[in-house]
Amino acid sequence: MRSIPKVSEAEWEIMKVIWKQHPITAEHIVLQLPADNEWSDRTVRTFINRLLQKKAIGFERIGRSYQYFPLVSEADCVKAESRSFLKRVFDGAAGTLVTNFLEEAQLSPKEIEQLQQILKEKQEKNNDSDNGTQT
Repeated sequence: MRSIPKVSEAEWEIMKVIWKQHPITAEHIVLQLPADNEWSDRTVRTFINRLLQKKAIGFERIGRSYQYFPLVSEADCVKAESRSFLKRVFDGAAGTLVTNFLEEAQLSPKEIEQLQQILKEKQEKNNDSDNGTQT
């Protein structure tokens, strides 16, 4: 698996548009950005060039325009960013992250049930691996 490039917060906004709709031109990226975003066309093109240099996106020239497409999946970027955040903020302690999140989050009964199910499955998996069996 190839390494996932480090994408800045601003570049994430561009990537979200490209993940949602690709291939896509720079002009269409500008139009798809959130309404409260006031970046100039030049600023967007600067972010696109950075993403090209990082090999997060690729392009194909069609006539006089460039069509951009992702080279990394959104899921892989989210995983990499999550690991980076966990390591940077919580020294890699996932339990501390989850505890802090749960203490602050307002969760619906359905969300609580889903979390309980995930924890139950995780516990069963850990128990199986402790006993030398694999599922």
